[in-house]
Amino acid sequence: MEALIPVINKLQDVFNTVGSDSIQLPQIVVLGSQSSGKSSVIESVVGRSFLPRGTGIVTRRPLILQLIYCPLEDREHRSAENGKPSLANAFKYTFELSLFVVTGTVNAEEWGRFLHTKKCFTDFNDIRREIENETERVAGSNKGICPEPINLKIFSTRVVNLTLVDLPGITKVPVGDQPEDIEAQIKDLVVKYIENPNSIILAVTAANTDMATSEALKLAKDVDPDGRRTLAVVTKLDLMDAGTDAIDILCGRVIPVKLGIIGVMNRSQQDIIDKKDIDEQMKDEAAFLQRKYPTLATRNGTPYLAKTLNRLLMHHIRDCLPDLKTRVNIMSTQFQSLLNSYGEDVSDKSQTLLHIITKFSSAYCTTIEGTARNIETTELCGGARLCYIFHEIFGRTLDSIHPLAGLTKMDILTAIRNATGPRPALFVPEVSFELLVKRQIRRLEEPSLRCVELIHEEMQRIVQHCGNEVQQEMLRFPKLHEKIVDVVTQLLRCRLPATNVMVENIVAIELAYINTKHPDFHKEAALVPSLLKTDTDPYSQSRRANTPRNNMSPQVSSHNSVSQNQQQQSQAQLQTQQQQQNENHEQNHVSENSTGSWLSNILPPAPNRPDSIENSASNTPVHNNMMVSPLKPVNLLPDVPALHNPRRLTDKEQKDCDVIERLIKSYFYIVRKSIQDSVPKAIMHFLVNYVKDNLQSELVTHLYKSEKAETLLNESDHIAVRRKEAADMLKALTRANHIISEIRETHMW
Repeated sequence: MEALIPVINKLQDVFNTVGSDSIQLPQIVVLGSQSSGKSSVIESVVGRSFLPRGTGIVTRRPLILQLIYCPLEDREHRSAENGKPSLANAFKYTFELSLFVVTGTVNAEEWGRFLHTKKCFTDFNDIRREIENETERVAGSNKGICPEPINLKIFSTRVVNLTLVDLPGITKVPVGDQPEDIEAQIKDLVVKYIENPNSIILAVTAANTDMATSEALKLAKDVDPDGRRTLAVVTKLDLMDAGTDAIDILCGRVIPVKLGIIGVMNRSQQDIIDKKDIDEQMKDEAAFLQRKYPTLATRNGTPYLAKTLNRLLMHHIRDCLPDLKTRVNIMSTQFQSLLNSYGEDVSDKSQTLLHIITKFSSAYCTTIEGTARNIETTELCGGARLCYIFHEIFGRTLDSIHPLAGLTKMDILTAIRNATGPRPALFVPEVSFELLVKRQIRRLEEPSLRCVELIHEEMQRIVQHCGNEVQQEMLRFPKLHEKIVDVVTQLLRCRLPATNVMVENIVAIELAYINTKHPDFHKEAALVPSLLKTDTDPYSQSRRANTPRNNMSPQVSSHNSVSQNQQQQSQAQLQTQQQQQNENHEQNHVSENSTGSWLSNILPPAPNRPDSIENSASNTPVHNNMMVSPLKPVNLLPDVPALHNPRRLTDKEQKDCDVIERLIKSYFYIVRKSIQDSVPKAIMHFLVNYVKDNLQSELVTHLYKSEKAETLLNESDHIAVRRKEAADMLKALTRANHIISEIRETHMW
């Protein structure tokens, strides 16, 4: 099982090379409050002093530390890193070690190597300076932090195989040039590493502080409530107050931790200044534990901590390995599909250009016809949107237009009078009906042309939504995409005038000839006479209305003056004369009625306007005043009004208007139904089907030219970068899969 940790180290090298953290590898994450002794614990495990030390915040970038046990007889790492690998090792470790050309490690006991530089460090003071320089290069010289990690490998004959992550210490109050949200930044960085389910949390707490206030244990419990992957380390056992000890803490009586609590003794700041050797510190630690905690000495101390971490990490890797292998296989399949979608490098550009043109034309047509392989299920697209425009938008818009919209009874009456010229209207003239119904039919032209615009816009929109395969090609070759859009736009634009003219002609055809013999309209017109015959004769109504005024009682006039009696007598004489004239006019009217017109058999003769109650009551006194007043000449007439003032219509006028309205409605419904059916057919023939039939020939004519193929098939930088990233990631995953597959079942037990 010792072979598992080097396997994880190799995997970490592979994924660090491509800069990806998509695979969560098992590792040990060290966290704790600032100055709690995290760096001292790591140095004690390594056995060397190589980390930046000091007061305040020192660790300002995550440090991923890989400890690799490398005995002197192990020639695998040493020979490869000496620049003289064997043929077998050269093939096996080319991807991992081709970045480094290192000399002088064959006989070295320990050395370090960073991922960001090819240099090999045998002096650990140089490693410390390199960490400080790299931290300042990225995070700056102030006290700010940076989430970008530093990768360091340490090969030694005295370490156990481990992978540790040293994180910045948790702080509360910003100091120096630190931002105000430094606490939140550090907390987010720590949580990012410890929430990895494949990581082991090493929570470091100083013994001279209260365990109940440990920020490290609190964060660990937040992400690992069961405590299955949390190990606690208590530092500074020698700095506890006199009269106190850590027995209860180390035994787990204060705060229980499932994986255990291990106590260690670190070097003090004065020891660091005096450059006290870590081996000497180990001896002092062992003596302290034997003197202070004799019963717990074998289960505490830095050597026991290193062995415990090695054991926990190996078991944790064993548990995570099946899921890790599955994850690598899934991601390999995903990145292989992604790489295929980006396509391969173009060798024959003319053939590739023709292939893309053919694929686009086919995808465009199948999207319109609804036969595409990948049919959208979340929204309408392609031909379904065209159908929606025809039958929902255009159809409902026409249905919402009322046949008599914008037409008043005075407009109808004016049209009837204008159609008869100087002659009074005896019947409803046919010209007035045609004039009014054409006016209403013209209202259908605007929504019909708007329907053409909507279909044109939708045809243009389909270019951006016709097939995932075509869209990948369009993203890959942006110049070709622009030219294809230009050709389709030009084709649609040149068909737009012809389609508009055809739609306008459809409306003009309906206006050219008003077919009053249309079967549906003829039935409606035949109902009009039956409706008019139900009304009573207006002349009998007029005579009945005038009878009481001709037979007024003489007792009523006995109380009036002599002038009033004379006025009533003259009024009775005038009414008698008017009745005689009306009877003569009625005889003439009946004789004229036999000649007929287009509706002469269904319309009664018009009533005489002076017989109405309103006119007889208002005109008679005015006529008498004009007779008795010598100041106004008799022949003075008022001006002809430009517009009719609102007034009450006579019975004949009301009937004429009702007849015209009934006929306009009937004929308008017929025309609307015809246009509702003809306009979509015209648009499909002149615009949609024409574009479908001629799209590929237009694209070939404008684009398939040898001198243009070179320019059109230039890839965008974005796609080239994405292809390289996908290829590198696929190569790393393939290498990772190969490394995992080398593990035998016997290695895990």
